[in-house]
Amino acid sequence: MHDSMTAQQYARQNKDFRYWRIRTLYSIMIGYALFYVVRQNFSYTVPSLCNELSITKGEIGRIMSIGAILYGTGRFLFGLVGDKYSARYVMAIGLAGSGIMNIFLGFSSWFPAIVLFFSLNQCFQSMGSPPCAKMLANWFGKSELGSKWGIWNTALHIGGAFAGILSPWLLERFGWRYVFYVPGIIAIAISILIFNRLRDTPTSMGLPSIDEIEGTVQKVTHNALSFKETAKLIITSKVVWVMGFANFFIYINRMTFINWGPTLLQEGRGSSPFLSGHQMALFDLAGILGTVLAGYISDKIAKNGRVATATFCMTGAIIMNGLFYYIPRNSIVLTFICMMGLGALMTAPIVLINAFLSETVNKKTVATAVGFVGTMGYVGTAVAGIGIAYIAENFSWDAVVISTTVASIMATLLFGIMWYRCTNSDNKNE
Repeated sequence: MHDSMTAQQYARQNKDFRYWRIRTLYSIMIGYALFYVVRQNFSYTVPSLCNELSITKGEIGRIMSIGAILYGTGRFLFGLVGDKYSARYVMAIGLAGSGIMNIFLGFSSWFPAIVLFFSLNQCFQSMGSPPCAKMLANWFGKSELGSKWGIWNTALHIGGAFAGILSPWLLERFGWRYVFYVPGIIAIAISILIFNRLRDTPTSMGLPSIDEIEGTVQKVTHNALSFKETAKLIITSKVVWVMGFANFFIYINRMTFINWGPTLLQEGRGSSPFLSGHQMALFDLAGILGTVLAGYISDKIAKNGRVATATFCMTGAIIMNGLFYYIPRNSIVLTFICMMGLGALMTAPIVLINAFLSETVNKKTVATAVGFVGTMGYVGTAVAGIGIAYIAENFSWDAVVISTTVASIMATLLFGIMWYRCTNSDNKNE
């Protein structure tokens, strides 16, 4: 067909390929941003649920942990589905279902009903990330994957920041139920948009695949892998397991701030609901800068750029957790600075893990690998749900920050091990 070239070079030559790459990228960004709006809005209703419905922090923690387990398991299962079937369908159905569950949450006053609809929401939420991973790997080449993944990942920060601004506004003017109603309706509308916009692969549009363009060779090139073959390749991969455990500790850290952040800031730092919402919005907005820079930097490092950059990011997260522990409780400016640093440094490694897996594992197993590592991350979220509730109720919010610092240290050590392993492997091959 043509001499091998990078996907970027081919995109400059073929306007149809360029058009569909741009369309795919902005569509999955819009869709994934809305997934986060109808996920993070729950944390802003926690104080109201505790006050109006007499739900305890321990019960909220159990809700979060149940949801995290379901979400994590779903990411692996829908990774398998996304690898086998249409990523486009999986993502659109997931967003619509999540919107519907949010509307049901808004109507709920009975604790078991809240548990049920929150849990179902998490199941639908798990249909968001794996399809995006699959489409990114199918439309973008290795030399640009880190930066494109970083750009796509800004969607979760945009969605989180939007939730941080919209949720307190709805809460203050209309009450906590509208924090679920309004985002739910928006999510359903956007699910229709992304279904119209997305396409799974270049070949589905009559274009050559990334492997054909770049002349890369995959371990399995023709026949589709069965569920059993895909699962075996992932479960037996040491790389996937190390990245999974790193993600486990990152999510203990990150999801503590996302799920408990508004409550921590209000009870531990004296912030008002309005101020804590803006502090959390800045947490997410800073993540945009962190993920884009980390993806770009990792693309420019010739060898092992993903794990090297992730190691430095998590080292920075250790420092920022320590600073957050020591700053004066009533310092608004320093709290904003710490939230910015934490937001930028704790999310970037997740992007780097996914980009690293996308170029390390077989392309036919990308969604499953990302889904499995995401499952490990949400086991960490489950630990953070019950564990943080217990620590906050029985010790203090300072003890919570100590816990997130320890989690950052563990993730840093795992990235360091992988960096060392990859470097030695490269040296042996030279």
